Amino acid sequence: MNIYRVAFFGHRRIDRLGEIEERLVPILKELILTKEYVEFYIGRNGEFDEFVASLIKRVQKQLDRDNNAMILTLPYTVKDIEYYVDYYDEIVIPDAIGKAHPKGAITLRNKWMVETCDLIICYIEREEGGAYAAVKHAKMKSKNIVYLRKTSNRAHNPVMKCFELIYAIGLSSRAILVCFYLG
Repeated sequence: MNIYRVAFFGHRRIDRLGEIEERLVPILKELILTKEYVEFYIGRNGEFDEFVASLIKRVQKQLDRDNNAMILTLPYTVKDIEYYVDYYDEIVIPDAIGKAHPKGAITLRNKWMVETCDLIICYIEREEGGAYAAVKHAKMKSKNIVYLRKTSNRAHNPVMKCFELIYAIGLSSRAILVCFYLG
């Protein structure tokens, strides 16, 4: 059986739930309808994870297909794990984490998810934190990445776009002055 693995990463606090839902639901449906079997790996470390889990559950119910599983991927054993058993199809704690300190275990879990999965779906608002580090690791590993949101607000700022272009193509300081004038 061909198993297609998908990992989700996002910040603990999120806004724009409608934007996430609008972009993510069609992706989930496409994966379930076109792949032989799909495993959705998700953490439980914030609003993004909880929202994505609820969207996956809804799509699973709508499509009524048994070719997918939502897998809670924990960095360590948690208290009250029995509450998660009925909600998720599986619960895994990667062996690769060992007995790492809880803060370090989350980073190791995220790296394991990146290296295990074929596709990374993320919601990144700023260039910091565990979700950002996981996506950066995914880029380094040449993973396929779907961004549900731009990596920062700089992408919407014309002056920052101009500076990024100048830096990327190595223009002179005169171009920087034009940037300020046009911005």
